[in-house]
Amino acid sequence: MVQSVLGSLVLGYRPLWNAARRLAGIQLYVHSEGATLVDAPHLLRTIQELWTSSSPPLLLSARSQQLLVDLLEHAPRGAPWIEVPQAWLDVPAIRERARQAHARGLRLVWRGELDHLPDAETARLFDNSLLHLSSGDAVQALQAAKAARRSPLIAGQMYDNVASRALLTHCLDEGGALAVAGWPVEDVLYSLRHRQPQPAHEVVLKLMKAIDDEQSIDRFEQILGEDPLLAYRFMVYTNSAALGLSTGVDSLRRGLVMMGYGSLGRWLADQLPHAATEPDLRPIRASMVLRARLTEHLLDAGVGKDLRREVYLSGLFSQLDEVLREPLGTILRRVPLSERVYDAAVLRTGPYAPSLEMACALESDDAGAIRQLCETHELELEYVNRALLRVLSELVVERPHAH
Repeated sequence: MVQSVLGSLVLGYRPLWNAARRLAGIQLYVHSEGATLVDAPHLLRTIQELWTSSSPPLLLSARSQQLLVDLLEHAPRGAPWIEVPQAWLDVPAIRERARQAHARGLRLVWRGELDHLPDAETARLFDNSLLHLSSGDAVQALQAAKAARRSPLIAGQMYDNVASRALLTHCLDEGGALAVAGWPVEDVLYSLRHRQPQPAHEVVLKLMKAIDDEQSIDRFEQILGEDPLLAYRFMVYTNSAALGLSTGVDSLRRGLVMMGYGSLGRWLADQLPHAATEPDLRPIRASMVLRARLTEHLLDAGVGKDLRREVYLSGLFSQLDEVLREPLGTILRRVPLSERVYDAAVLRTGPYAPSLEMACALESDDAGAIRQLCETHELELEYVNRALLRVLSELVVERPHAH
């Protein structure tokens, strides 16, 4: 058995969001594991085999110089974007490989500070950049926005360290950024704190349409699971006195079976007028769903469908406290969920906790935490990395239609 390249890496990820507040791509952090040399061509082939035309574009962020050198040397044309940090361009081997890679038609992304841009000769090697905004840059950009002066931002680039909603709006809506890496979740939720949190208008509509089209119960369940708040509200409602069901509804599927199409349609029609249309909430919701998918995929493959649904809910509901602004334990005690879901989401114990903890750790660039969880829970790195790549490859990015 050939040792898979995925056993010699630690991967992590961060979504890239565009002006429409939709997924534009994924930044994939790649750490080499210990002293083992990573087979860069094998890694690129593995990604290529999993990726489809609708999968998100990737930005590979190698976290060791040797790995970056190998990627630059071996990546074929049409490979994912490769990030080259400014600090490493002083290394002659890296600069030379970057020059050759650019000549071969590779798409390289320069990473550095907005206030320390590269010289013209260096800049020519790069298709795009991931610019880090210092607090000074942020202040300058926001002042420029207020005074209608020229922004220090450069249109068409990607930005990192966008820590506030005001800066986010400036980057994506006024500064013409291609994308921002990560999302200022806390600040967005804080700025909307006076509004009652509501499920997403687009998801409620999508589910109503699925009912009209008489789609399958699997499809209903899938759509309900695309919005943590809608899924939670649905469970609260199906367990309320209003419905008068004799037994507790502990899953979305069971609720759908008990409720029937007519009642479901009426309930959704009641949700629609108040549903949220705020675009800045979209990445928050999408990230919660992505965490749920990862949590589900990281669980042992032999587990049955009903348990998978439970694991999915433990991931989906794990951040409801941030959205609803009350303790997660209080929120989840309102619905008769399985104790396993409660234990994983609230106490981080029980059989689903390893999957949920790992799904959370993968949302970062912290290779140490990921390694530690693998050891603690006896998870194989290869298994974790394969689950991550599979889930990321299944995300759909809407690409602009060619005219």
